[in-house]
Amino acid sequence: MSSACVPTHPESPGLARAGAASPRSTTATGRPKSPPVPPRRRRFRVESADLSASVAVFLIALPLSLGIALATGAPLQAGLVAAAVGGLVAGRLGGCPLQVSGPAAGLTVVTADLIHRYGWRTTCGITVLAGLAQLGLGCLRVARTALAVSPAVVHGMLAGIGVTIAVAQLHIVLGGNPQSSVLANVRALPAQLAHLHPAAAAMSALTLALLLGWPRIPGSPGRRLRTVPAALVAVTGATATASLTGLTLPRVDLPSWSSHALAGLPEGPVLGIAAAVLTTTLVCSVQSLLGAVAVDKLVAGRTGPQSRVGRSDLDRELLGQGAANIVSGALGGLPVAGVAVRSSANVRSGAVSRNSTMLHGVLVVVAALLMVPLLDLIPLASLAALVMAVGIQMVSLHHIRTVTRHREVLVYAVTTLGVVLLGVLEGVVLGVAVAVALALHRLARTRITHEEKGGVHYVHARGQLTFLAVPRLSRVLHLVPQGAHAVVELDGSFMDHAAYESLQDWRKAHTAQGGSAELTGCRAGIRSPEYGHRPEHGPRPEHRAGHGHRAGLVRSGLSRWAGGRPADGTPADGRPVDSGHELARGVSAFQRETAPLVRDELARLAREGQRPSQLFLTCADSRLVTSMITSSGPGDLFVVRNVGNLVPLPGEENGDDSVAAAIEYAVDVLKVRSITVCGHSGCGAMQALLTSGSGEEGTTPLGRWLRHAAPSLARLADDSRPWGRLAGRAPADEVEQLCLTNVVQQLEHLRAHDSVARALAAGALELHGMYFHVGEAQAYLLGRAEADEEGAVFEGVPGAEELRSPA
Repeated sequence: MSSACVPTHPESPGLARAGAASPRSTTATGRPKSPPVPPRRRRFRVESADLSASVAVFLIALPLSLGIALATGAPLQAGLVAAAVGGLVAGRLGGCPLQVSGPAAGLTVVTADLIHRYGWRTTCGITVLAGLAQLGLGCLRVARTALAVSPAVVHGMLAGIGVTIAVAQLHIVLGGNPQSSVLANVRALPAQLAHLHPAAAAMSALTLALLLGWPRIPGSPGRRLRTVPAALVAVTGATATASLTGLTLPRVDLPSWSSHALAGLPEGPVLGIAAAVLTTTLVCSVQSLLGAVAVDKLVAGRTGPQSRVGRSDLDRELLGQGAANIVSGALGGLPVAGVAVRSSANVRSGAVSRNSTMLHGVLVVVAALLMVPLLDLIPLASLAALVMAVGIQMVSLHHIRTVTRHREVLVYAVTTLGVVLLGVLEGVVLGVAVAVALALHRLARTRITHEEKGGVHYVHARGQLTFLAVPRLSRVLHLVPQGAHAVVELDGSFMDHAAYESLQDWRKAHTAQGGSAELTGCRAGIRSPEYGHRPEHGPRPEHRAGHGHRAGLVRSGLSRWAGGRPADGTPADGRPVDSGHELARGVSAFQRETAPLVRDELARLAREGQRPSQLFLTCADSRLVTSMITSSGPGDLFVVRNVGNLVPLPGEENGDDSVAAAIEYAVDVLKVRSITVCGHSGCGAMQALLTSGSGEEGTTPLGRWLRHAAPSLARLADDSRPWGRLAGRAPADEVEQLCLTNVVQQLEHLRAHDSVARALAAGALELHGMYFHVGEAQAYLLGRAEADEEGAVFEGVPGAEELRSPA
């Protein structure tokens, strides 16, 4: 196989290195050599994982494509055309190999409005123009610019579209016809309820019951049944019931392909057409690019061969989406965008290349040509119920909690209401305007306070320090008496030149008058050597405890890490990583910047010995930085790390004395007051455990170690025992469920150790469970150390803003 990659030019150095000769060279006997045998062309191969994933995606895409076409008012065949083109064209040309494109629920409102205003053929023409615009944006390489849009705007746009979809489809669910706007649909709802169509309502109810109940079938049989998509089960069940009972209700009617309408030249006012193209381009592009980023996160959480899929090329993805929209619009299909439901199903089904996406498109083509008689049996009410459920799910409670936590709920609410009442483009423009105004308000709003404690004057600046805050900063700084020691705490992420100069001028004047100054907080980059000097008055009380000062050091270290090391691990200058040089550079940075600040504290610990308050047992995963998560410093935690944060049971034949020894030493010698077992998302040990299926494969050291996690896997398979669960949302997948359950199980193993049991009985020790979601940077604490019949609930830990009282 390697010879096929060698250049075939006679003078190629690759040939010389490989020992190959020119066809004109001769043998030792003088006879010419025979010409080299041309390399065999590599046959097209499809991995079995791609084949199974394509089937799973197809089974989801088929009913959803018909339902979205129904919701827009387009010909039902247009949904199949868009699904096929999205799989074949966007799948082949796009920059995100595992993203599945097709008709998306996020485009339903836009497309329905275009069809209502301009008709179907003009809508297809607008789709073609939007595709051309996407090609232009891709050529300009501006794809990442779309990611600068506030997530609150994007989530608000999707929520507004979801509300619009749900309200419109509710009329079809009840057996009627939707109106042209959300307000009109709401006003017409009482009359629709008064004229309820029993057969349509019954099939809709059955569809929703199957859609919601199928993923919740318990036990081992349920785990096997859940491999069949719930959407397919719901539509198939309603179709079979309607056919067997002979109900009279509207059904799918796919006309002959010979009468299928293709794109026409856009007809209408120029400004209106331009606005329509802009809206379609915006929604298609943003949804596809955000979907590609989400797929990258899903792929990053996988292990083994499935994790080798490269990261998305967003500019190429934009080009692929543009080409797909051109083809789909020209062939009379709906607009195309990346679809989250199908993409996540593709990743979770184990797809390893773009072949799965393309094969799903082939299957849609086959179904559109050969399964028309079966598709014509589907009740329209069932498709409407399916799309209505999708619309409701677009209003995500998780997104609402996230924007609330980040104080962007106003942006979310304005965008959502704007989309519902005015339209997608108008709502997005309103949301962006509010987001910009809110950012400017936060940039200009800075709170600066002064207080005196124990002879030390503290100046606390909360917010962004810009030229607008310089007058207030200067006024507060001059409240510090001459000759006093001052600590300036900077709690913000930005400082402009004017604020920097003001601080520097004040510091020079203050030190010249016999005073001293120390800067702490996020802005470690402006710390001069003088700021690292510890004043004779001694550190403030919370600095003695280590928390405030150490938290600033943690943030400082993270800032240097984030600024100097890209995500791929290479230095910022792009040169290859020399691990020895990298280590020496990190140690040198510690000696230069951090050591002067912690030397006194470490000297005290060296004299007095370690007296940690808790044992922290967590995974060896490199993404878990215990000091960062707990805002702790030297001497605070006694840390034990191993693969999978496991606590082997004592007395086992293949036990592990190292963990048991650490537990005994921490409890009996160090007298720790608590033990915390911390699991995390995307744990490779839990993924390996699920892959092995039993946890009993001990042919390697890793396999023998994972035997200690076998009880966690058994607990997950036992419906009679409580699992770990998150408050407010279901686990993202089976790996996360096992990670949570593993923490609960390891706490049980802890209680089996004699030293722990004695300390618990004496009331001298507490056990805690913790789960850290790496991607969300969110910690969850176990509400109870022991699980009951309702399970062990992990509650999210609020941030400082949520803990602060309204006053």
